[in-house]
Amino acid sequence: MNRAVLAGVAGALMATCSSLAGAQEAVAPAVYIHAGQLLAEPGEAPRGASTVIVRGGVVAEVRDGFAPPEEGAELVDLSGHFVLPGLIDMHVHLLGVGGDPVRARLTAINRDQQDDLLEGVSNARTTLMAGFTTVRDLGSNERSIRALRDAAAAGWIEAPTIVNAGRGITVSGGHGDSSNGLAERYAATHSHQENTCDGAEDCARAVRRQVGLGAEVIKFMATGGVLSNVSGGLGRAMTPEEMRAIMDTAHGLGRKVAAHSHAAQGTRAAVEAGVDTIDHGSFLDDETIALIKQRGTWLVPTMMAPAAAVAQAEAGMLPPAVIPKAREAAAAARESHRRAIAAGVKIAFGTDSGVSRHGDNAQEFALMVEAGMSPAAAIRAATVDAAQALGRPDSIGRIAPGMAADLIAVAGDPLADVRRLEEVAFVMKAGRVALHEGQRPPANGAR
Repeated sequence: MNRAVLAGVAGALMATCSSLAGAQEAVAPAVYIHAGQLLAEPGEAPRGASTVIVRGGVVAEVRDGFAPPEEGAELVDLSGHFVLPGLIDMHVHLLGVGGDPVRARLTAINRDQQDDLLEGVSNARTTLMAGFTTVRDLGSNERSIRALRDAAAAGWIEAPTIVNAGRGITVSGGHGDSSNGLAERYAATHSHQENTCDGAEDCARAVRRQVGLGAEVIKFMATGGVLSNVSGGLGRAMTPEEMRAIMDTAHGLGRKVAAHSHAAQGTRAAVEAGVDTIDHGSFLDDETIALIKQRGTWLVPTMMAPAAAVAQAEAGMLPPAVIPKAREAAAAARESHRRAIAAGVKIAFGTDSGVSRHGDNAQEFALMVEAGMSPAAAIRAATVDAAQALGRPDSIGRIAPGMAADLIAVAGDPLADVRRLEEVAFVMKAGRVALHEGQRPPANGAR
């Protein structure tokens, strides 16, 4: 068969597929949503009675008043509710047990990645039912989180859109090195870990490997971590050269980079290297805050995490080495975040759910307001600003023509009382109603 014939066949197939897609779109019923109040663009004033028209999983129109639905369209009556874009959480661990690490330790010998993946399905659904339609997963088994991401995208499971990092990149002995704290005979099985690296060249390799395993974003450990069962503290863990190698390699491959960071020295080094988000930022001095603001780096405070870690540590649910680190980070984090907010640092919403319970994500809003943000600014941090930090401002974070039809609704005005977001009455994901009138599961899914 010559090239001309092949080209003709290909053209005919493309035309047929296009016709079929157009026919399916034409017959798919539109959805008319009557919103009592509509916060279409967080950061701006809400609209009064409005109609959002959804076609093919995308917002087609936003009209003033309650427009009567066209023939054959579905009507969703939220005329007594406040409607806003689906929320975005920039820091979760869907394969994390979520608030019960002692259970994970006791059952780990009988668990493998298949068990974690199935639990992740439950955690993802719980997160969606809490109003979070997009999440950035910053640390899970590479193959499992990729499978969860793809199942969510295909609509096989009820779940948010997942932007996945795979495993966080760390130095040997650092936070995220899974041989930490193990007896030598067990640590030997972890002698080759694809997410550990030592030296700039090795760190570039680790980035490439995570991308090769499907990572859509790269996470690295700029400092020690609270939950690592090692004697080390929370100080800087990587050299500036290692950090620059991670940044240059990831950005060259089109991936944004998140830095797990507690100590100010590690945070400054990560910002100087060009990181996109600082996650946690527990210890922020004036110099570091000024640098973050100057570089336009996003801060993802994860304010829920320190309190959850302290509670678990003091209840004996975590190893003894964790306790002083948890207390130290918790004591410093609130003041650090308050000063960063007052200075005008860009804030994107994140919780570190998986340390705290999945489904409790919206409790972060009240903590953000206590730290000095207005309810409007906190909501913007979980919508418009999080979409910008994620690199997806043209598809999520707002309710406007051409945007994904990710919407939620609550009773009452969250701009007056941000805790209204803790009780979501309606969730639409990509044009499909996932929750209506508060039929939500327990916070930890099936448990």
